[in-house]
Amino acid sequence: MGRKFFVGGNWKCNGTTDQVEKIVKTLNEGQVPPSDVVEVVVSPPYVFLPVVKSLLRPEFQVAAQNCWVKKGGAFTGEVSAEMLANLGVPWVILGHSERRALLGESNEFVGDKVAYALSQGLKVIACVGETLDQREAGSTMEVVAAQTKAIAEKINDWSNVVIAYEPVWAIGTGKVATPAQAQEVHASLRDWLKTNVSPEVAESTRIIYGGSVTAANCKELAAQPDVDGFLVGGASLKPEFIDIINAATVKSA
Repeated sequence: MGRKFFVGGNWKCNGTTDQVEKIVKTLNEGQVPPSDVVEVVVSPPYVFLPVVKSLLRPEFQVAAQNCWVKKGGAFTGEVSAEMLANLGVPWVILGHSERRALLGESNEFVGDKVAYALSQGLKVIACVGETLDQREAGSTMEVVAAQTKAIAEKINDWSNVVIAYEPVWAIGTGKVATPAQAQEVHASLRDWLKTNVSPEVAESTRIIYGGSVTAANCKELAAQPDVDGFLVGGASLKPEFIDIINAATVKSA
């Protein structure tokens, strides 16, 4: 059984009710491969989750962009995993580089978040990735291994985890890792899982790429053996997201 191609759309902090309805209409009308070929998850801001979920075609799922590290309570401004589960939101993105950088989320904190979200029945897109300084210093693998290790130390079951490798220097910059650069890190990550978790987890866990993915570069990236899909930022707000979903056919061909 191969790994099913996975395409996530991270809308980040964007959208109005009108814009959101327009994006959903485009998604609903798009011609895409069947759900046994590709799994599609879109992640609008919290406030739009219910409306997107109610309007979106049934084979596409929704994700939150974050959730709190433990049970709810006196944590003003936070949203708990229980609330997401209660709303029927199946997925959550955790450890995105913007949160690591802007909000100081540490590897350990992200590991705790992943474990708690899984314990509440959510599925997790866990993000890892290095900065430009780290890449230029040659420490890419060291950085992503440490980020992955912090998660591996807290969880036993990887069946509901997708790892998103997002080189920070490629997010929203228009710079994209070359297919060879992406494949190298994905293969190294899979190798790390094989050695440090298990060969089974390494073989079955989807490792997706994020960082300026577009309709123009998605097919070449999708052709890499260890690239199991994408986490798309800016382009997920545009009609070209449909083209990116269709890159799944590269794998099933």
